[in-house]
Amino acid sequence: MTTTEHDERPDTAPVTPGQRRGRGRAAAAVSVFGELLITAGLVLGLFVAYSLWWTNVLADREADKQGDKVRDTWAGDGPAGPGGPGALDTKDGIGFLHVPTMNGDDEILIKKGTATGLLNDGVAGYYTKPVRSALPQDPKGNFSLAAHRDGHGAKFHDIHKIRNGDPIVFESKDTWYVYKVYSVLPETSKYNVKVLDPVPKESGAKKAGRYITLTTCTPVYTSTYRYVVWGEMVRTEKVDEDRTPPKELR
Repeated sequence: MTTTEHDERPDTAPVTPGQRRGRGRAAAAVSVFGELLITAGLVLGLFVAYSLWWTNVLADREADKQGDKVRDTWAGDGPAGPGGPGALDTKDGIGFLHVPTMNGDDEILIKKGTATGLLNDGVAGYYTKPVRSALPQDPKGNFSLAAHRDGHGAKFHDIHKIRNGDPIVFESKDTWYVYKVYSVLPETSKYNVKVLDPVPKESGAKKAGRYITLTTCTPVYTSTYRYVVWGEMVRTEKVDEDRTPPKELR
């Protein structure tokens, strides 16, 4: 007795020309969409590179140029020149901030104001509103500063490295102002202006003194909250002829 073997194959309906055209259009659409995704990825990558690298390059160049101009002005005036002892304000900047644990040997030019356009030049600025900053030579008050954390120089990028006890030094034409960090607030509302008060009570301060406050955006690459560091002045030191930095910067 014999059996007849049959190939078991699924029934395959013939593909109509319309279906073939539809599949072709779908494949083309997928291909175009994929190319658009690749292009978008490249554009996004270029934008990130511009925002986080190239703006730093441009800002550092501008900050160096402005800083050199301030130092040239100081050298031209001399220690007791037209500005006079303790006169901080100049047309181009009031002095330089030094924070070794945040910026190493780099210095940050300080200017008046915290407008985005000003900070984009790779500098830090002292507040004129909503709370007016004191200046270092004032007998009491809070020298409150802001700078970018990412892009445009990112002068406060490593603010999270600052710890209690670290030095912060402000350099004017004729005086070194030495502060010591005593409190850090890793996150607070961007609308919390009390951190800028003459007596910043959120830092634990209870009486009038000579304070410094550094503020910047947090988390990194966002502007959702603010990161705050407070210091208190421990001493001043006159600038000598060679501009020898205080021991905290050696």
